[in-house]
Amino acid sequence: MGKKIITLSAMPQNTQRTPTPTKKRSYCQNFPNIKTDLKQLNPKNKTTENPRTHQKEKLLPKFPEHQDKTFWRGFGGRNRPPMGGLGGRPPKSWFFLNTSPIKQRNPNTTMTHLFDPYKLKDIVLRNRIGVSPMCQYSSIDGVATDWHLVNLGSRAVGGAGLVIAEATAVEPRGRISPQDAGIWADKHIEPLHRINKFIKDQGAVPAIQIAHAGRKASTARPWEGSQSLKDDEEGWETIAPSAIAFGDEVWRTPKEMTLEDIKEVQNAFRTATIRSLEAGYEWLELHFAHGYLGHSFYSPLSNKRTDEYGGSFENRIRFIIETTRTAREVWPERLPFTARLSCSDWVEGGWTIEDSVELSKKLKSEGVDLIDCSSGFNSPDYKNYPFAPDWQVPFAEKIRTEAQIATAAVGSITEATQAEQIIQSDRADIVLLATQMLRDPYWSYHAALELQPKETAKALLPVQYGGRV
Repeated sequence: MGKKIITLSAMPQNTQRTPTPTKKRSYCQNFPNIKTDLKQLNPKNKTTENPRTHQKEKLLPKFPEHQDKTFWRGFGGRNRPPMGGLGGRPPKSWFFLNTSPIKQRNPNTTMTHLFDPYKLKDIVLRNRIGVSPMCQYSSIDGVATDWHLVNLGSRAVGGAGLVIAEATAVEPRGRISPQDAGIWADKHIEPLHRINKFIKDQGAVPAIQIAHAGRKASTARPWEGSQSLKDDEEGWETIAPSAIAFGDEVWRTPKEMTLEDIKEVQNAFRTATIRSLEAGYEWLELHFAHGYLGHSFYSPLSNKRTDEYGGSFENRIRFIIETTRTAREVWPERLPFTARLSCSDWVEGGWTIEDSVELSKKLKSEGVDLIDCSSGFNSPDYKNYPFAPDWQVPFAEKIRTEAQIATAAVGSITEATQAEQIIQSDRADIVLLATQMLRDPYWSYHAALELQPKETAKALLPVQYGGRV
C-alpha cells in the first residue's frame, strides 16, 4: 500500500505540521500504574494488564533469576550501571522487559504510522524506526573493523530506517575505553565509508554520534570491569568542567579544563564533523548526554566552575551551544543535524526536564533539527529512575510540544504496537531501539509483519531473500 511522506522536522517551514498540543502531566501521571506494575514484576505472576494497551502480557522475572543475564551487556550501551562504572551488577529492583516473539498481525489493522516515511531536511527515512547508538568496544586505535560492518549492516538488512553508529570519539582522550571507535584521524574515514555504503545499499540511512567521554573516559570495557584504568593499564588523564570524579569504580579525578582545553575540544568536534561527512554519513548526532563531557558541563551536579562556563544556566550551557555552532558551520544544511540530551538527572538539585525544554529551544535556534531524548547517568545515584516501558517517552513528548522541535523517543521500547502508539499519538517523530535490536536484528521486519500485510512487510527485506521468508 502506498505511503504518504510526512515531514515532521525541526519545523522551520510553514508547511510543516504542528505537534498535537498535549496537557502537561507529572511523571506520576505519565506512569499511572507504575507502583502496581513494579509490585507485580515477580516470577510468580504469569500475566498482568499493560496500562498502555490494556492487554494481558507475559512478564519476565526480575534480575537475577532470569537466565538472559547478557541483557545488561547491551541494554542502552555503556550508559547503564553495569558498564559506566556504576557497579558490576544491576540492583534487584531492575527488571527485564518482555522478549517474547513478535506476535502475528492483527487482521483488523488497516493503517499504521510507524512505517510512514519520515523526511528531515533532504533525507527520507523509509520508516520511523532507528537503531540507537550502542558502543561495541571493538575498534583498533579507533578504526572500525568487520565487526562493525556486520553489527550495523545486519540492522540495515533487517529493515531499520536509520542506523546510528556508536558514540565515536572526537579525540583519543575522549574515548571511554582504549577500544572505542574514533574519528579524530583520516585513517578512520575509509573503513567507515565502506560500512556506510553497505547500509545505504540496504535502503537505510547511516548516521553517526560524535562524542567526548570527559570524566567517564579511560575505563576498561564492560566485560573487563568498567573501572578506571591506571596509567600502566593503558589509562590516560581525563578532562571535565570541574575536577570531580564520577564516583564508584570510575575513580579517576579529571583535570579541570582550561579555556584552551575547551577550544581544543570544540575544534575536535569541528574536524570530526568534517570527517563524518567524508565518511558518507547523512545524519549527525552530537552526544550531550549520559554524563559525558557535554552533559557534565550543563549539569549542576558536575559543573562547579566560576567562570563564563559555570554557575548560571546560561553559562553552563555555553559549552554545548558553542560546540553546536562550531559543528553546524561545517555540516551541510541539507542533512539532518541532531543532538542527544539527558533530559533529567533524576537527582534532586540536578538538571531537569524544564531545563531541557529551554536548552532545546536554544539548540533549535542554532540549527539543530531533532532532539534525541534520553536521560540520567551523570551520577552513580540511579535509585529514582522509573525503569519501565516508555519511561523516557514523556521527555520526547514534552520537548516536541513545548520547544516545537522534532524528537526521538528512546528507552525500553520493545514491542511493535508500543512503537506504533508513540508515533501515532505524536509523542515523538521517530523511535530508537537499542537492546531489542541486539536481540533481533530483524525487529523492523517482524514489526511490519505484525502491523502490515505480509507482502508489504516483505518489501523491507533485500531482494536476495526472494520468496523464502
